[in-house]
Amino acid sequence: MYVCICHGVTDTQIESAIDNGAETMKQLTSELNVGSQCGKCCQCTKRVLNRKLLQIAEAQPKVA
Repeated sequence: MYVCICHGVTDTQIESAIDNGAETMKQLTSELNVGSQCGKCCQCTKRVLNRKLLQIAEAQPKVA
């Protein structure tokens, strides 16, 4: 699904950037230009970011 129409960025590209180390909106903006023009994609990008970071955190072994 396209998240950022201005720059043609999809949710898959955002998830891939997160898999490659992006952990913040600033990093995603720097790498993919999401949210750098009209800003309408910011909320959706944040949802994708938060969902993916939660998946990564849940997959990590729990250390006590």
